[in-house]
Amino acid sequence: QVQLVESGGGLVQAGGSLRLSCAASGFTLSMYTVAWFRQAPAKEREFVAAINWTGGATYYANSVKGRFTISRDNALHTVYLQMNSLKPEETAVYFCAAAYLYYGSGSDQVANYHYWGQGTQVTVSA
Repeated sequence: QVQLVESGGGLVQAGGSLRLSCAASGFTLSMYTVAWFRQAPAKEREFVAAINWTGGATYYANSVKGRFTISRDNALHTVYLQMNSLKPEETAVYFCAAAYLYYGSGSDQVANYHYWGQGTQVTVSA
């Protein structure tokens, strides 16, 4: 059974940090680009960061550059998102998603991802 399971969300004060994890099972994660997206209430899902299947290339939304870091450990079938200097407006459900051997100009598009996790809530208090 294909699964992506996010963890690490929670409540943090503005300026704080969280590290999210995305654990994969049921498929070979090392052949997939993985991205993080987030969705706040009444808003569309938006791209945060992506990492290609080898970990050799990363891509970030402008709003998180310099504060968030995406990484992966294929041996552990896990992708991480380190989030620093969090802002209240970044309160959202964070999702990880996987795309088979795809990394390019569309890596920030929801439609290009085949598998999705259920999400983990991140709440940043002012």
